[in-house]
Amino acid sequence: MDNKINTWLYDILNSIEEIEGYFENKPLNFLEYQKDTKTKRAVERNIEIIGEEVNRILKENPSIEIENSRNIVGTRNRIIHSYDNIADDMIWSIIVNSLPKLKIEIKDLLAK
Repeated sequence: MDNKINTWLYDILNSIEEIEGYFENKPLNFLEYQKDTKTKRAVERNIEIIGEEVNRILKENPSIEIENSRNIVGTRNRIIHSYDNIADDMIWSIIVNSLPKLKIEIKDLLAK
């Protein structure tokens, strides 16, 4: 894999790990997340970064397969362009369900 793509993959991995770090010393609790505006904004920012890097990868090398890549880019676009319509439960689902799978996938791509 070329250096640009590896850099973008590392950016995705770093953003996922940063999000995980926000919950490191506390249980994953949706109600607490909803009340914590700083954490919500930080998570959303990292999801924007993930979406941007996935978009760059797809443009640079469309043969690289990342599951749900179009949804990832679409979520990034919604956060940026329609931030007032972002539902906490949608972001929470990404944190709990999607990011752990994406992390494994990105690590696998980096290992190639």
